[in-house]
Amino acid sequence: MRLSLPALVLLPLALAACGKQQVKPPADYALSGQIAGNWGASPQLRLALVGTGVPIAVTNNSAVAQNVVSSGANAWNFGFDLPGIPSIAGVYQVVAFDDANNDAKFNLGETVARNRLWLIFSPAGGTFGPLKLPDTWPGGSAELLPAMTVSRGWNVYDQSQALGGGNPRAFTTLADYNISR
Repeated sequence: MRLSLPALVLLPLALAACGKQQVKPPADYALSGQIAGNWGASPQLRLALVGTGVPIAVTNNSAVAQNVVSSGANAWNFGFDLPGIPSIAGVYQVVAFDDANNDAKFNLGETVARNRLWLIFSPAGGTFGPLKLPDTWPGGSAELLPAMTVSRGWNVYDQSQALGGGNPRAFTTLADYNISR
């Protein structure tokens, strides 16, 4: 019995080392903000990083460390960890969705909300864009984003504001990335 006692003591430590990351308060994530609006009764809110890399590499990733906490009626605080530095330039948004089928994935048809902030990753500083829809898409050749100057790493572009004067701007943590329905 003495030989198995150390194994029994070490087993919980080994399992703890292999466990999930600890959930952090929303403000401790790289991206944080509030989700607001009417999502219906008992929504199962999750977040997903959606977007595209250049050249085309579609992203729909909800398997990112995150925390959504109710803060009152139709209000939630959230935190979301942006993935490590991607290898290609890209344009993304974090969207909130009601995970109706509880599969932890953003599926077409699930209730979704987003904002007008674009998260732009660039492996090097310089000019990014313009980004246009391919000619083969409905409304093809339409400009999604104008040409802009970005820094290396993550940048945020507020589509509702004029370019320049800190728009876009580089960040390592971003609070007030608010999403509403």
